[in-house]
Amino acid sequence: MSEAPSFSRPTIRRLSGHVIDLIAAGEVIERPAAALKELVENAIDSGATRIVVALRAGGTDRIDVTDNGCGMNPFELELAVERHCTSKLQDDHLVQIRTLGFRGEALPSIGASARLSITSRTPDADTAWCIRVDGGVITPPQPASGPVGTRIVVTDLFFATPARRKFLKSARVESGHAESVMRRLALSAPHCAMRVLLDDKVLFDLPEQSPISRAASILDTTPDTLIPLDEKRGAVRLSGFACGPARTRATGSGQFILVNNRPVTDPMLRTAIRVAYRPVIERGRFPVMALHLTVPLERLDVNVHPAKTELRFADEAEIRSLVIGGLGRALGHGSNGGGGIHASFGSRPSIVYPSRLAEPQGAPASVPLQGSLPTGYDPRPSSLPDVTSSLARQGFAETDPAFAPAARAPQQPEALDPAFPLGAAIAQVFDTYILALAPDGDLVLVDQHAAHERLTHERLREQYANGGTLRSQALLLPEVVDLPRREAEALMARSEDLSKLGIDLESFGPGSVLLRSVPALLGAQDIQGLLKDVADELASDPDLDAASTGSFSHHLDAILARMACHGSIRAGRRLKSEEMDALLREMELTPRANTCSHGRPTWLKLTRRELERLFGRVK
Repeated sequence: MSEAPSFSRPTIRRLSGHVIDLIAAGEVIERPAAALKELVENAIDSGATRIVVALRAGGTDRIDVTDNGCGMNPFELELAVERHCTSKLQDDHLVQIRTLGFRGEALPSIGASARLSITSRTPDADTAWCIRVDGGVITPPQPASGPVGTRIVVTDLFFATPARRKFLKSARVESGHAESVMRRLALSAPHCAMRVLLDDKVLFDLPEQSPISRAASILDTTPDTLIPLDEKRGAVRLSGFACGPARTRATGSGQFILVNNRPVTDPMLRTAIRVAYRPVIERGRFPVMALHLTVPLERLDVNVHPAKTELRFADEAEIRSLVIGGLGRALGHGSNGGGGIHASFGSRPSIVYPSRLAEPQGAPASVPLQGSLPTGYDPRPSSLPDVTSSLARQGFAETDPAFAPAARAPQQPEALDPAFPLGAAIAQVFDTYILALAPDGDLVLVDQHAAHERLTHERLREQYANGGTLRSQALLLPEVVDLPRREAEALMARSEDLSKLGIDLESFGPGSVLLRSVPALLGAQDIQGLLKDVADELASDPDLDAASTGSFSHHLDAILARMACHGSIRAGRRLKSEEMDALLREMELTPRANTCSHGRPTWLKLTRRELERLFGRVK
């Protein structure tokens, strides 16, 4: 049996100022990108209109930040490297915080763990002044040469804390973090020109720009592909720009969020964005956007973490609802694009579609797809001119299993109505894809099932939103649906909610339900498969097993999407030319028509240049 360890009573002592600075440095400056963030935030707060950043080895070896802001005098330089000295708090309350920095920790923390040099000059001074801090040791300010503004140079980061330096990643990884920080800060200050060099290579060089031009530059797109947002709820405002569902990434790196001009990575806001885009993008993909949330200062706590990237809102539910609703409305205003859909063909050309489908003025209603669109729909003939099916002229027969050309009179592409960007159908390929000719002569490929699924989904959504209940259609003979007992019980527990969707059920013994009516919009198409899918969703979600039905509403759109999928025309169904044109016209008038309910693309566009590249005419 081991002996008990000896015990000596510990005594409490006051830590030295240097150790305190090292502890603070560990909280505030965990990597070069964090130090860079603090320095550039200070430059923006100083009123700078131009900032130049130069990094070596991702900032590990050297960080050089130069601005043309208000500068500091010798007395202010000495205070700047002391802990908790700041010019950004005018009282003792952490409420009215209008600047990016306010804690007064960054410069002393950097000086405690690195070699820090600050050269600064105010507009009314005859000379600049320079102060140095090496591992916490301060050298008093000395006269120096320099223009109005401030230049801060940090070298040998973490030389005074070698354990921290040992855990830094490679220069490539640290450079990636630094670039991410600079892009977020550049977005927050479009009035400020920013130039960033990484190992003497220009990462980006942005002039003073309008908010939309700066957003386009940071998101690596063009202004015409961005969907603007401007929503208000009380004193809270959501503005900014979002890309459509076609422009997504494999990670959330394309999501830039500002709260009162402060770049943040708040998890609640990211969740709200994910919920807003869930109906229109594929699972596992992330949308691209630059959002700006303006919140009254008294309803926001930015003093949650030393890095100041996490926030606490007085009313999270209000903020969440505004973000979800605002993005949802923006995505539903017919701006369906934003970026391109890319596919690989031979030498990897990119196939893209236009940034948005413009709603035609006075567009004719479409001819309904047989057995698919609701009864009572008033069809009118399409006014699109006919076009020649080049496939038919080359010998493809109407009965060919791969190509079903649409019989049309000859017509030149120039004669097509520019009000219809998806053009006119000229053939059906593999009884699955519609081949259309756009007014500009480009080729359009449409996945008929994916496209009609989105149209049906939007109709279901609109009908439910307008009346709260989907019209049901009674079955002539009720159907018995056999299910696992747990799933059957989950369905019956939500029978009232399902009734609002047009699905009327009765219990029919253990593990079975009796289906008496179905949604009128869908008819009886694969209704058993639909019911089994819905049962699986309800049984697998713990929240939906509760007595309250409130959480079921959150799954409504997913269930509508499931219903739309089961109620849409299938791949392999032969369509008439007027049905194909009807589908194209409906897509042009329907919000979110660029993707199906699962987030997959509904159409692609192949330009003349892409065709010429495929055939080796251009490089």
